[in-house]
Amino acid sequence: MTSSSRTKLGLVPFKVNGRLMHLDPDSISAVFGPIDPDGRFVGQHRAVLQELGKRRKVALLAFPPKAAGTFLRTAIACAVDAAFVRTVHAQGGRDGVPYLPYFVNYFLDGIPNDGFVAHMHMLALPANLNFVEVFGIRPIVIKRNIPDMLASYWDMLDSDEEARKDGLNCHIPPDFPALPRAAKADFMIDVIGPWYVNYYAGWLAYAARKPDGVLVLDYQDLHDEPEAVLQAVIAHMGYSRTLQECAIASAYVWRNRGEYRYNKGAIGRGRQYFAPEHIERLARMMRPYPNLEAYKGELLGGS
Repeated sequence: MTSSSRTKLGLVPFKVNGRLMHLDPDSISAVFGPIDPDGRFVGQHRAVLQELGKRRKVALLAFPPKAAGTFLRTAIACAVDAAFVRTVHAQGGRDGVPYLPYFVNYFLDGIPNDGFVAHMHMLALPANLNFVEVFGIRPIVIKRNIPDMLASYWDMLDSDEEARKDGLNCHIPPDFPALPRAAKADFMIDVIGPWYVNYYAGWLAYAARKPDGVLVLDYQDLHDEPEAVLQAVIAHMGYSRTLQECAIASAYVWRNRGEYRYNKGAIGRGRQYFAPEHIERLARMMRPYPNLEAYKGELLGGS
């Protein structure tokens, strides 16, 4: 298509990462059009986004923190030559909400890779679900023992000043490393713990309603057979890779795991950090959500 024909069609030229792109009026409307208060896209706005979503492949890891999401997202990108793209407005809002312009840019070929990997700490709230559904994105979530994740998060807050600035839908005390151990344990359970309970209450309910709309992984499987889990995730995206190819990608990332905030990855660490009464507090948080009863053993473990 020539430059003059693009102009006649009303396409607007712009550059993304140095590449000249042409945004059509429908796509401009998709970025700036109004949405319902609960995040639903309607009418022509919805139709445009649905068509865009059919164009390219996406792996959306809607993982909780400290569940090997950084490791897995990097392995996916290695295995299928996908781009890893931050798809939230800012990392300072750790409770991830997908940012529409980033997705529209990708679907319009603003990112040259054939696929892209998004990794965000996202709850299964109505607006987030409406967002992924309009594009036909099927998120990937993971089950892991909550005390183990809180223990790993605790370690990160002790050692990483940048992590203390981010928080998880909350403010982290700037003097967290200096707090008494008992105060740290209380903070992790009482302030951070509810986010994790809500994460599982929402995503496991969604998976029960729409089993084909989300891929639910198990941390134990990822720990024991990372290449098999990677192969399943890649198939969920719509690609095909052999187990050997997945093993090569997993091994490469594992060798460089220090770069990807990978902590110990050990199972059962939570019992070294939290007393039985802390675990009981988590159990009480889960009681309002009947769908979590069947997962209580997995999510609280033997800590």
